[in-house]
Amino acid sequence: MKITTIPAHLPFLDQLALRWIEAANHDVEAIGEGIIVLPGRRAARALTEAFVRYMDGQSVLLPRIVPIGALDEAELGLSAGIGGMKALDLPPAVSGMTRLAVLTRLVLQADKAFGTRPTLDQAWPLAKALADLMDEAEWAGVNLAERLPEAVQENFAEHWQIILRFLEIVTQAWPEWLKENGVMNPVARQVALLDAQADLWRNLAKQGDMTPIWAAGFTHVMPPTISVLKAVLECPCGKVILPGLDMIMAEETFLSLPDSHPQAGLSSLLKNLQITRDNVQVWEGEGEGSERAATLSRILLPAEALDDWSRPEGAELENVYRLDAADQQEEAVAISMIMRDAIQQPAHRVALITPDRGLASRVATELARWGILADDSAGSSLVDTPAAVLLRLVAQMVDNRFSPVSLLSVLKHPLVACGFSSGSCRATARLLERAVLRGPAPPPGFAALCQAVENALETSNERVKAKLEGGITADRPFGPVPLSAFMQRLTFCLEPILGWEHDVTGANVQTPQDIEQHCAPMPDLLAALIATVERLACTDEESAVERLWQGEEGNMLASQLTELMLASEVLPPQPPVVLDGLLTAVLAPERVAMRRGGDPKALHPRVLIWGLFESRLQTAETVILGGLSEGVWPPVVDAGPWMSRPMRHRMGLPSPEQAVGQAAHDFFASAAAAETVILSSARRREGAPVVPARWLTRMDAFLEGQKGHIPNHPALIWLQKLDQPNGPVTPVSPPQPMPPVALRPRRLSVTEIETWVRDPYAIYAKHILKLEVLPELEEAADASDYGMIVHKALERWIKAYGVTWPDNSENKLCKLFQESLQEHVLRPALRAWWRPRLMRIARWVAQAEEKRRSKYGVPQAILTEVRGRVSITDAPGGKFDLVGRADRIELSVDGHVIVQDYKTGTLPTAKDVMAGWSPQLPLEAAMILRGGFREVPEHSKEISNLIYWRLTGGAEPGEEVAVHTREELSLTDLAEQTWENLLLRIAAYDQPDQPYLSHPHPGREPRFADYAHLARVSEWNAARKEGEE
Repeated sequence: MKITTIPAHLPFLDQLALRWIEAANHDVEAIGEGIIVLPGRRAARALTEAFVRYMDGQSVLLPRIVPIGALDEAELGLSAGIGGMKALDLPPAVSGMTRLAVLTRLVLQADKAFGTRPTLDQAWPLAKALADLMDEAEWAGVNLAERLPEAVQENFAEHWQIILRFLEIVTQAWPEWLKENGVMNPVARQVALLDAQADLWRNLAKQGDMTPIWAAGFTHVMPPTISVLKAVLECPCGKVILPGLDMIMAEETFLSLPDSHPQAGLSSLLKNLQITRDNVQVWEGEGEGSERAATLSRILLPAEALDDWSRPEGAELENVYRLDAADQQEEAVAISMIMRDAIQQPAHRVALITPDRGLASRVATELARWGILADDSAGSSLVDTPAAVLLRLVAQMVDNRFSPVSLLSVLKHPLVACGFSSGSCRATARLLERAVLRGPAPPPGFAALCQAVENALETSNERVKAKLEGGITADRPFGPVPLSAFMQRLTFCLEPILGWEHDVTGANVQTPQDIEQHCAPMPDLLAALIATVERLACTDEESAVERLWQGEEGNMLASQLTELMLASEVLPPQPPVVLDGLLTAVLAPERVAMRRGGDPKALHPRVLIWGLFESRLQTAETVILGGLSEGVWPPVVDAGPWMSRPMRHRMGLPSPEQAVGQAAHDFFASAAAAETVILSSARRREGAPVVPARWLTRMDAFLEGQKGHIPNHPALIWLQKLDQPNGPVTPVSPPQPMPPVALRPRRLSVTEIETWVRDPYAIYAKHILKLEVLPELEEAADASDYGMIVHKALERWIKAYGVTWPDNSENKLCKLFQESLQEHVLRPALRAWWRPRLMRIARWVAQAEEKRRSKYGVPQAILTEVRGRVSITDAPGGKFDLVGRADRIELSVDGHVIVQDYKTGTLPTAKDVMAGWSPQLPLEAAMILRGGFREVPEHSKEISNLIYWRLTGGAEPGEEVAVHTREELSLTDLAEQTWENLLLRIAAYDQPDQPYLSHPHPGREPRFADYAHLARVSEWNAARKEGEE
């Protein structure tokens, strides 16, 4: 028979190669005669490998194996005159990049007519959608200019009428441009070539040509494909070989399958060829699994035929397993273990088939755990390659006006060296980060950044300046270069784009003057961006060409950028802000098979990762079908941005459900052909619950009715045992560092004493390990800034007026608070939020001060922000200095002292002060008693009050809270008691076996635990809580 099928349970390409060899009677010369047409390039390469395996090393000339989209135009040209064939004279195809650029220009012009103003990076995806619509229509044989008006009826919503007018781009403007430039749409040209190829084969058939021509593996219907297949059937030695045609399904059911069924494409194909299944020959072959294919066929029957489920036939799904993982990561690890286990068998191949690129990437990463480099046929997205990422980061940096985060993202990129060694560049970038970029962000713009560096160099002390300007030495060949020299080199590298930082977005470009001032031709923008990246990438030993444009990914990126620069000449001038989005839109669809540094020889020949398209017609001994979740496999059904389902149907375009049918056929074919099949899905995806693929749900329902089930694969059990330690698990213990006494701090502030009491480890990390908490990048103002504003205003007030009290005090206090607020660089919204709160504080302070003076009289002196020191000379470890700065000390004529502290946050409780958990005020009082503050006279030795002012500016702007002791304990006694506790603590930590524990008192942890992550508190604290339970 002229049309045959290879059963689904047999490896299609292996059987195809075997049948071709048998048809040639194993004659080496006859094997090389003829043509095999396949759906895609990956299948063509796999068929070649199948021939090599069957020939077992024997030298042989293979037949022409060609994808249907690569039929030889030269052959058609040489065939002119054969059997009346006319010479083929087709215009060249327009390049894909040029087509998208011209369509983008037309979109921009059309949107202007509709009153919208999209930017270029927004218009490019619309142009891509228009190109896809044209391609789909040309493959389907639909004339858009004729059929679009029929698609939109008068009763449709008004926005559909607007869309129809917008689509005049592809029905009028674009055809005119093609005609003017003498080119064709790529798909239109390919369709013409296929029609010509079909005509050629028909003419050769009329002449009795006996060349074998086989068309194999086609599962869906497109008019050009049907024309070719019909021509193949007319040839004397022509055959059409279908993959996995279901021969047991009832004819009535087969002829009325919905588009979402796996056999729908084959059913439609046979209808178009006007052939019934009775005329299809089945190529039987050796191999097990036909029962599994039959069971899968029953499981996937359409709803109208589910009566067949009631037949009490055995459900044969031998060597099929389920893998139900908790999430994507668990799924990936389990799959990698299955693949690692499978290749222990000699010559055994294992393949993961999934449309989920995230899952494929995770599995590839996990396989590296065992030193396995998988052959991932889909490759990586070009936009994610290092050089492409660097291009986009530079574009984002300009868009963000050289903000610290965007600048460091560029400087820390592995390809950036700025003409130095890579190590020196990164070391200098880290130095720049610590010296300038941490903390509040400098003003926008590169000039402001340079000024910030200059200010840092001018204001730094000699030790810090030497560090900033030290440079590379013999013992530090990869250390930082002098910061001033680095900034000079960076300025040179960024020179091509420095004029862009004041440009506006395309949405604000309105007038010709705006365009001239803020926009530039796209080729110029791209050239400047590329020049900048090349300057940034070169090192002291390698050129930019060697670092950026080498290897497969470098060559592909250079080719894409060259095409984009040439094609973008048709685009109107644009602002630089569009570059990042444009590069993403252009580069994201492109795939690169081998990333930089990858060696194709290192790929494991038996560990394969395929997407759905790459997997078609292929199989392996063990196949894992991964990502079987609704929305992933099968995909989400979308009618597209231009038309609804009824409109597509009226137009004659394929239904969106055909994509589901193709995905279903991929599932069916892969599950039927492999020796061992694992059906894998995750219960959660990116944190959200997912619905298992409909085929898994059907399988469960069918097997439940047949009293059967699919066993779970033991990979999840392996996973649990893989990371399970030998023996009992010992929870991590809290750190107990015991440094030598000589390294322990001999100077602490009164505020650090509270930290020492609550979290000794923080003192160890800060003063012994010398680990400082880094400010945030682009640090926003927080509570500490608010407190600084309040403290500074009150300090100025007391220094200005002291014990005197001016008239109109409220207004003057408000003015001081306003001045203090203005000195801080704040977001306008935050400034507006803080201003009324500060004014309320100022008025409350004025009123509270007046009340105190009227009650207790005018003090002799008021000291503010005074520094003090007390040296403890008899400590076991040597002299220990306690230092502090008091917010306010009030002295009376009779020698009494009031110590006061301002708080803009939470106040310590009286119990915490008495118990020593919050010892700041009592310690300041003890320092006064020991003459620690020079400004306090010696006769002032009685502590009469310890007072907190809580200044929030809220509904209650302020609150005065005094520390009250027990009747038998005076405040002076409290100060002495707190001092004695300090001496005991110093003596304890002067013993070498005293550890610096982290959070030793549960419930008494410090409010801000800056070193908790270093002490791994979350780990051992959880274990401690479990033990308590």
